[in-house]
Amino acid sequence: MINISKKALIDLEFPVVCSQLSHYCITEKGQEKALNLIPYSTYKSIHFHLQQTEEYKSSALQEKPIPNHGFESVDEALKILNIEGSVMELNGFRKILNLSETVNIHIVYFKKYKELYPNLYRSTQPIDYTTAIVDEIRRIIDKFGDIRNDATPELFRIRKAINVAKGKINSSFSKALSKYSSYGYLDEIKESVVDNVRVLAVTAMHKKKVKGSMLGSSKSGNIVYIQPEETQQSERELDEAEYEEKEEVNRILKALTNFLRPYVELLKEYQAYLSEVDLISAKVKYAQLYDGLLPKISTDKEIYLKDAYHPLLLINHNKINKKTYPQDISLNVSQQIIVISGPNAGGKSITLKTIGLVQIMLQAGMLVPVHEYSRICFFDKILTDIGDNQSIENHLSTYSYRLKNMRKFLKTCDDKTLFLIDEFGTGSDPELGGALAETFLEVFHEKKAYGIITTHYANLKMMANENPEIVNANMAFDSYSMEPLFELKLGEAGSSFTFEVAQKNGIPFSLINRAKKKVERGKIRFDKSIAKLQMERSKLAKTNSELRSKTDETRKEQEKLDEINSKIQQKLESFQELYDSNQRMIGIGEKIDKIGLQYFNNKNKKLLYTNVLKIIERENSKRVKQTRKEEKAQREKEKKVKEEAQEKVEKIRTKKKKEKIKEEEKASKIPDKPKLKEGDSVRMQDGRAVGTIDKFEKGKAVVNYGMFTTSVSEEQLELVKRAK
Repeated sequence: MINISKKALIDLEFPVVCSQLSHYCITEKGQEKALNLIPYSTYKSIHFHLQQTEEYKSSALQEKPIPNHGFESVDEALKILNIEGSVMELNGFRKILNLSETVNIHIVYFKKYKELYPNLYRSTQPIDYTTAIVDEIRRIIDKFGDIRNDATPELFRIRKAINVAKGKINSSFSKALSKYSSYGYLDEIKESVVDNVRVLAVTAMHKKKVKGSMLGSSKSGNIVYIQPEETQQSERELDEAEYEEKEEVNRILKALTNFLRPYVELLKEYQAYLSEVDLISAKVKYAQLYDGLLPKISTDKEIYLKDAYHPLLLINHNKINKKTYPQDISLNVSQQIIVISGPNAGGKSITLKTIGLVQIMLQAGMLVPVHEYSRICFFDKILTDIGDNQSIENHLSTYSYRLKNMRKFLKTCDDKTLFLIDEFGTGSDPELGGALAETFLEVFHEKKAYGIITTHYANLKMMANENPEIVNANMAFDSYSMEPLFELKLGEAGSSFTFEVAQKNGIPFSLINRAKKKVERGKIRFDKSIAKLQMERSKLAKTNSELRSKTDETRKEQEKLDEINSKIQQKLESFQELYDSNQRMIGIGEKIDKIGLQYFNNKNKKLLYTNVLKIIERENSKRVKQTRKEEKAQREKEKKVKEEAQEKVEKIRTKKKKEKIKEEEKASKIPDKPKLKEGDSVRMQDGRAVGTIDKFEKGKAVVNYGMFTTSVSEEQLELVKRAK
């Protein structure tokens, strides 16, 4: 039987989770269940509720989602039903009708989709399906929440009489209004309503001339309100009919109340079922805030959390776009207890609370923020000692309180216990308190309890180092910047960085040195060695990370290259097969052409048939017998290869065509060389000297450079200046 104390729930802030969860419930009863949620009492019950939550989450992926489960509380209506002879009001019947219809829809839905939602279907199994409640209420009350006219024959008769009486009143009043208005006895407003009765607005001076009952007057006294004599008889008939209606309605509601009285327990079941569905729905909605999921539930006694987040911290950080650091942690038979050490404000307590809160939420049927590869078992007890619990009421110091708490732990813990203790052993003399804490830890270990503790005590770190089932761990700390890295490292103890943190926070170096002298050298060296190991480990982790990253990149590139190479090889093989096939067809064609030429010369049909038949038989001997399906597949393959080859050829042709067009366009853009004439100043294309063309002789230009002349081809010259 699982029994997790209220103190553990408070220490791990589970009530805050419940409060936030309740905001996602849409019913009053669902909110109550969320606020009072605690871990379930049996492993079977935990499994059942976790599967229900997971099934509801999966419904978002289905085409037909789970029907609406909203309802109004019927507690007041149930109280009335429990009182013999009582009569329920219409609003109560409306709530019961809505509740019954909603549950019936759920029962039918989950019966239809029981293979998709087996555990949600199981919740509807104990509930009796009946339409009697809905049918009877619908027979009496219409969709607007009023008593139907045909609820009983008597009510139908009475309401018909009421309508007749109202008709007579309106008719007779209209006649009186017309009559006295023509006489000029009425005020400008002509009529009004007093006590739900239509009256004539008669001027005070004519009040004795109008027959009827005076029901009031205006504040000034200038107008008197009179019910005309013509309507009084019909008004009395209406009053009698309305009284009868009231009595008949009361009788009908009393009968309907009596009809529902035997269904009180069923209605309680309806309400309990829908409030449970509301809670499940809220769990799924709440889990969306932190990407919660259902990890693997292990049958072995183990906890393996990968990328575990503190739910409340993650939700708050997501609101302000702040990074939250996940933790990996493992507890099993060979790693029974973890001793976390390291400087304050490094995340030790948060790690402790993360493990505890994730465990409690899971055992309360909630999805948790961990990686899908995580594995978790269940515990009968979760014992916590987190924070300063000084008791003012009982005049107990922190240490005294903790000792009392520890006495309970030692008495109740067993092999199905998870204990979480923050700052284990503090509050007393370090050496004496440390020795006592070491003894407590030995007892926890002997009782096979799983647990995590945080401490600064060196003797507990040494104990963890010497015992294979008790493991040291530390919260990573940057020894250069003196900043926490919020990452749990298993396998070695952490330094408290006491003097380093003090120096960073402005404590004079001289005072730190004086403090160091007051401490045993062995302790300083031990702490310094741990700090040095952490620095080396940090460097090694960084190098490993970089190497792993480069290895992953190389592997991915190699996989890509192998994949590309494989595809190219397949295409080459396909193209080679196509080429060989085409070559064979060409060879056959050449042979047929040769036979055709022989037949053209000798006209010997017998020789023609023989030669053609030889070719066909030779080719058939190479063929492999295939089924129609295989032949079709082969044709499809050949067709695909041909199309692909044709596509490649077309691309090459298109590319060459485009290149040719570009070259032509480029050539067309080169301006024509101007025609040279006598007197133009020119120079050689690769020279600097400028000369003048004297004449053209034998297709060449004679260029005069002053000191000499030379004959040059026009193509080698370029124009410098045109002759005037």
